[in-house]
Amino acid sequence: MPYKLSATLSAHSSDVRAVASPTESIILSASRDSTAISWGRPSLTAPFIPSSILRAGSKFVNAVQYLSPSPEAPQGYAVVGGQDTVVNIFALGPAQKEDPEYSLVGHTDNVCALDVSQSGTIISGSWDKTAKVWKQFQLAYDLKGHQQAVWGVLAIDEEQFLTASADKTIKYWVQHKMMRTYEGHKDAVRGLTLIPDIGFASCSNDSEIKVWTMQGDVVYTLSGHTSFVYSLSVLPNGGIVSGGEDRSVRVWRDGECVQMIVHPAISVWAVSTMPNGDIVSGCSDGIVRVFSESQDRWASAAELGAFEDLIASQALSSQQVGDVKKSDLPGPDALLHPGKKPGEVKMIKNGDLVEAHQWDSATSNWQKIGDVVDAVGSGRKQLFNGKEYDYVFDVDVQEGAPPLKLPFNVSENPYTAAQRFLEQNDLSTNYIDEVVKFIEKNTAGVNLGASNDYVDPYTGASRYQAAAAPSGASTPSTAYMDPFTGASRYSGAPAPAPPVPSVSPSSPKIIPFAKFVSFKQANVSAMQAKLYQFDEALRNEISTATLAMYPEELATIEEAFTYLSQVTSTTPQRSLPPLGGSHADAIIQILERWPASQRFPMMDLSRLVAAYCADASAAPGGRERFFASLFKASDWTEVRSHGKAMSKAQETNILLLFRTIANCFQEGTPVDEGRWVAQVFEALSDAPYALLTKAQRVALATILFNFSCAYLTTPVARDVVNQHTGLVLQLLRSNTDDAEVTYRTLVALGNVVYAGYTRGISLESAQSAELQTVMSTLPTFPDDRIRNVVGEINALL
Repeated sequence: MPYKLSATLSAHSSDVRAVASPTESIILSASRDSTAISWGRPSLTAPFIPSSILRAGSKFVNAVQYLSPSPEAPQGYAVVGGQDTVVNIFALGPAQKEDPEYSLVGHTDNVCALDVSQSGTIISGSWDKTAKVWKQFQLAYDLKGHQQAVWGVLAIDEEQFLTASADKTIKYWVQHKMMRTYEGHKDAVRGLTLIPDIGFASCSNDSEIKVWTMQGDVVYTLSGHTSFVYSLSVLPNGGIVSGGEDRSVRVWRDGECVQMIVHPAISVWAVSTMPNGDIVSGCSDGIVRVFSESQDRWASAAELGAFEDLIASQALSSQQVGDVKKSDLPGPDALLHPGKKPGEVKMIKNGDLVEAHQWDSATSNWQKIGDVVDAVGSGRKQLFNGKEYDYVFDVDVQEGAPPLKLPFNVSENPYTAAQRFLEQNDLSTNYIDEVVKFIEKNTAGVNLGASNDYVDPYTGASRYQAAAAPSGASTPSTAYMDPFTGASRYSGAPAPAPPVPSVSPSSPKIIPFAKFVSFKQANVSAMQAKLYQFDEALRNEISTATLAMYPEELATIEEAFTYLSQVTSTTPQRSLPPLGGSHADAIIQILERWPASQRFPMMDLSRLVAAYCADASAAPGGRERFFASLFKASDWTEVRSHGKAMSKAQETNILLLFRTIANCFQEGTPVDEGRWVAQVFEALSDAPYALLTKAQRVALATILFNFSCAYLTTPVARDVVNQHTGLVLQLLRSNTDDAEVTYRTLVALGNVVYAGYTRGISLESAQSAELQTVMSTLPTFPDDRIRNVVGEINALL
């Protein structure tokens, strides 16, 4: 019998990213609505209903698995992982729970994959490029070896594991040792499942499923999906079930697709199988569905008809079914002829509409699966920072500067994408409307009924329908127009934080480049509210009351916020005098007293004071004292000397420290006065680069770049230049995977070499040779701009 709809489980409000079905009476689902749900039924003939709603926080939940019952949890546990980087374990029961029984902490990025062995060993995979094995709720093995995110994990037993990665490989581990690497997929590997008596199967963004022996031989490849394949599971009879971006669940037996189950959603994120052979799917429309081969478990005729009507009402991109030339299509009579294979898609012309029908070999009928519309996007999704997008636009923010990357999924609300783009690049939110208009101008949406409300935060989901496009609007893949300037890219007003520009064949040489990069983006009112909240908390505790701000400090900080609110508003005003030494002193005194976890609003205030009031610490010795206080408040010395992973407070405070220092280097900064520059460079020497986050690394490179801009116009002592060169060498040697860090550091080096060249000051021969050696051994980045700058520097040495 064919698989048909058995049950529809609706409770999630967004994409269902993972499902597990350990028994015939329990289904677990995880969603980007920040919840995991345990569905249960009292008998096999009763409907599934939510029995437990599990919410450990407000972040997206992306993975779920089941852990067998114990005396403490007679119904078993749900193991969930997500964007909060924690693996949370909840005892199942009839309640809504927010506090897990166990929290496994160790990952540093989104947890996107989970598996549990028969004996309860847990393995988790993460965007931090690692997998971790947990036994008795403690970390047992840390599996490091992949070059990109780990998207699939499999516990073969308690000591053997498989991991799949965006680096296109699968790795086999015994305990913590990597024993074998399987290569064969052409794109990111997304899922794994064990195949009895053979080995395992894998699925990939290359649209293929491969079945492997444990020794690494490919037994066979299953081809049929037309887009990314996200998830796999095995049926009790040995068949394979797969789900993917082409709206389908496919059932495979003996190397052939025997049934394709179309869904009324773009993405089938997850599939699972029950012991009775039923199939569970989780989709981008927020619904969990159960399909059964057993006729007595099928849904009612009315429900089956409604499901088929929902599928038939969908709009299909022409990219999903092939190129469409309407005049060559047959009419409805073509459906009188049987299909040649399961899942075959035939397009017919029905009046003015183009319909897509799929051959269902189980019922020997053609099933309408939707109306064909023009495509969205440009075909395959594009990878950007390890994530998939329908579009990755180049956005020019300044003449001669490199374009910024604006990733966008047509599933997204353009305002969400625009806000993310502005925040990540420290651009003013004043530009949000222009960015939104740019996105809407250069993308076209399609109507997908109920599924268009759902947005996937990682790899794309159901599609977003933009405002009505002009008649005949096309969907450009490489050409797009700025609606304001007529140029091929969006060009905003001069940005507060322009990136370091890159070189293209049509632009002049980049070195020297003297435009400073600053970190000025801020929500002053939110910063102020958080600072006062912390102050009030300290004041209300007897043990910390003496740490709270004194009345005179409170008045001084209030002045600072009032001034910054004016200069950062959409219509900047300068009716107040600029901030001065008293404001810098108040910041220093408060930082010296407050606990580390509550310093970040004051550190952030320092960042803005440095950016907008450069002379606030200009008194003799003022800058030295200001930076000494900031380094101490961020625990920099402890982090640098101990070499241990940073706490969350340290991570935040060090990022704000770096950005404050970068803001202190601006046009007119007296880098030749006092010892503050040498003090800063000395403190930054031997930075524990491996412990730094990406944002911290970019900020550190920006410090070196901004100093080089100042050095172009203001000579400094030779020992300070040597310190700067040493930091450049250290950063170039340490950075292996971030093109932006390498590029900013190289431009910083180029500016310093150029300034010395124009002043007749050449580098020592040993130093010059070392620089050339380091540049010749840089990692290979795809950016031409890095090769261009290296060439310019070599010409100057």
